[in-house]
Amino acid sequence: MTAGADDHFDEELIGRCRRIGTATWSDALDSLGIDGVLRGLTVRSGNGRVAGEAVTVQEEVAPFGTFDLSHFDVGGIIEATSPGSIAVVAMDGADVSTFGGLSARAGAQRGIAGVVVDGGCRDVEEIRAAGIYLASCHVTPRSGKRRVKVVAIGEPVVCGGVRIAAGDCVIADETGVVAVPADRLREALAIAEALERNDRRFECELLRGAEFGAVASRLGHL
Repeated sequence: MTAGADDHFDEELIGRCRRIGTATWSDALDSLGIDGVLRGLTVRSGNGRVAGEAVTVQEEVAPFGTFDLSHFDVGGIIEATSPGSIAVVAMDGADVSTFGGLSARAGAQRGIAGVVVDGGCRDVEEIRAAGIYLASCHVTPRSGKRRVKVVAIGEPVVCGGVRIAAGDCVIADETGVVAVPADRLREALAIAEALERNDRRFECELLRGAEFGAVASRLGHL
């Protein structure tokens, strides 16, 4: 059973997650000893922050001609990613595109919140025009056709060095991408919201002219 199936990902909870930046989420995860910051990815498209349930995809990459065209099942990935969810594609950092302009258009029409690729994408201008959030390791013209095989959808993957299970919460913005295990989400969110409140207090003190060091010492917060 995924988090969405047992009410972890109701609209109100996702909205609260979306309001908090990934830097604050990272601090909250640090306090819990959770390694949840994806590494090696760069934001390529999207405006604002997205949050949603992870739909995990494992791909295998091999030299051109290894796989049949049917193995490059981007359509299956899009169909498996429900509206508001985020596709998390693991391909071991390969410099091969698994997501392009037409895929972005189809994903946006379906209402997918975003795509995170531990590998490559292409047609960046078209992806940006579609308005969908996307982060990847590479931008490359090299197609995944006959090079990429979708091995599994919905199984745990390692993406950006982080183990992610289907149903975990993914939050992504211009700073980066974090993944929060579904069974720790409410605990992590409470800490993240407390950190966010301290940030706002800190900001208000600075706007009143207080010294940075004095505010940091008083609030115990950096």
